[in-house]
Amino acid sequence: MALALIGISSAKLTGLVTVKSDHRRLLWGQLKPWLQALSAGKCWFSEVRELYSHYDVEHFRPKKEAKALDKTLRDGYWWLAFDYMNFRLCGNVGNRKKGGWFPLQDGSLCSTYANPCEESESAYLIDPIDDADVALIAFDEEGRVISMPGISEWEQQRVIETVKRLKLNEHAPLAEARRKVWQQVDGLIEEFMVAKSRCSAGNNPAAKEKLKQVRVRVREMTHPAAELSAVAKWCLLFRNDPQLSKLVG
Repeated sequence: MALALIGISSAKLTGLVTVKSDHRRLLWGQLKPWLQALSAGKCWFSEVRELYSHYDVEHFRPKKEAKALDKTLRDGYWWLAFDYMNFRLCGNVGNRKKGGWFPLQDGSLCSTYANPCEESESAYLIDPIDDADVALIAFDEEGRVISMPGISEWEQQRVIETVKRLKLNEHAPLAEARRKVWQQVDGLIEEFMVAKSRCSAGNNPAAKEKLKQVRVRVREMTHPAAELSAVAKWCLLFRNDPQLSKLVG
């Protein structure tokens, strides 16, 4: 992320009930359980539960002011302050640094209260509920978020700026956790390939049982509810092997 992004679809958010309250703190507190339920308790940006600190109900488009790359300010999206489709669940490690950061590409349309056009903005910040945005993210064996190979220069810039602003590589415990997941899946892949080779030589009950165990464990690690499941999936897809791709939960 995605970002170790989780790829929550916008359709899932439409079932969220808008909670009305005169007190913002009470409102965000009431919303958190709903947002956590959509991601199995994971931060929507980092894809972990505890390593990224306590959760905030984050406004994807900032409500008070919006900061560009050069730190100039424009009016925020105050009319979206209580629009649940603008809410994201974010660990406060990233949310504190993000603040009102929300730059747009040069020449982009800019939504206003008088002329709302959020869907037409070309934003730098990658959105964890947008499948196309999530697809821009990849990982390496060192636990770093990287750009998906083959994407455009603009898309690469979006990944770079998002990772920097949300501290997705800078936060060392998060990068280390990704590296460990990669190593675990890499080990499972090796076990799978060895067992597969032994099965091809003839009937081998022990090897078949090993294949079964590996499949179960890989599918657990790649299940959407698992922490850093996107990293586990990318480790499998990185091998570019159809057999391994079938193991994804």
